[in-house]
Amino acid sequence: MSSVKLEQISRKFSDAAAGQQQRFVGIDDISFEIPDGEFWVLVGPSGCGKSTLLRVIAGLETATSGNIYIGDRLVDRIPARQRDVAMVFQNYALYPHMTVAENLGFGMQMRGVDRDLIQQRVKDVAKSLQIDSLLDRKPKQLSGGQQQRVALGRAIARSPQVFLLDEPLSNLDPGLRDNTRTELRQLHQQVGITTIYVTHDYVEAMTLADRIVVLDRGYIQQIGTPSEIYDRPTNQMVATFIGNPPMNIIPAIYHNRIWNIGESKISCPSELATKLQLRDGQGLNLGIRPEHLTIVPNSQPDTLLVTVRSLEPLGRETLLKAQVDGTSISLALLTTPADSSTQLANSPVPSIGTQLAVRLDPQSMFIFDPSTGSRLAPDRSFVRD
Repeated sequence: MSSVKLEQISRKFSDAAAGQQQRFVGIDDISFEIPDGEFWVLVGPSGCGKSTLLRVIAGLETATSGNIYIGDRLVDRIPARQRDVAMVFQNYALYPHMTVAENLGFGMQMRGVDRDLIQQRVKDVAKSLQIDSLLDRKPKQLSGGQQQRVALGRAIARSPQVFLLDEPLSNLDPGLRDNTRTELRQLHQQVGITTIYVTHDYVEAMTLADRIVVLDRGYIQQIGTPSEIYDRPTNQMVATFIGNPPMNIIPAIYHNRIWNIGESKISCPSELATKLQLRDGQGLNLGIRPEHLTIVPNSQPDTLLVTVRSLEPLGRETLLKAQVDGTSISLALLTTPADSSTQLANSPVPSIGTQLAVRLDPQSMFIFDPSTGSRLAPDRSFVRD
């Protein structure tokens, strides 16, 4: 097992249709270090560069610039087969003519491992993944979940220094994906191999990762623990990508220590206005997560007057989507008994077209620059721990 260190990694591609002189960025200036044995997740929207970065680490793509270290070894010019990494793809890539046992042992066989050691290793890995009863079957005789376990097992059996997974659960149905995700986390705790996992699913990122790397348009937006990414997003892109429903972004105009949102007025703390040197007429984006919005009986000071546009019953809660001054916002309304401290517990579900008064928790509000998306507040002194 080994650490993984990237130093200013870039990968640029030539656009053949536009001529070789025109190039576009896959990833740019990527730097971080993963300690030995940790589980890191690369997450971001489609086209953000996460799979490109994983392929560069694996040696399937060549970095345009920068250095890659696995342990103390510089691997920039080392072929993929010699980097001692194991990669699991979205499409499993099992050999259809081989049995499960043969698929599991193929990597070790190619490296010249003793046959008896291969057989023992295959049995051990198959037992840990609960596929030991399937060793004589061919891939076509397996379900999608079983095939995925075989693909994982083939990578684990090699005992690589680094484990790379490119959206390995995306082809599974939701229930099986949840179970496999749990098993994958438990498996990592057992074997302790340094793991880099690519997904576009924020739930996978939050539940699996020791640390998350959020990417967008080829650049790192933020690196942090799941709680840091969720509670302290560095910019509007991270804030709206991590979370479901995503953080509400509400445009507001500042005037005389008041946020003006259509006809609604929300007080702005004087110390915040001073700290940010806010100017009358300045437009900013207020960010607040759905769980930090509370429906109140009547329109009161510091509340938003919103109109209900749609309702999505989800069992224990109903996702309420409303509109204020042309902006859509989401609220999570609990519809089953809950702890009395839960503000929205047992609230009646309003009908479409109803106007509601909603209070924003000022201690949970973020402020973003609408032109750059950067978070202006809170800084650490304003974040509630």
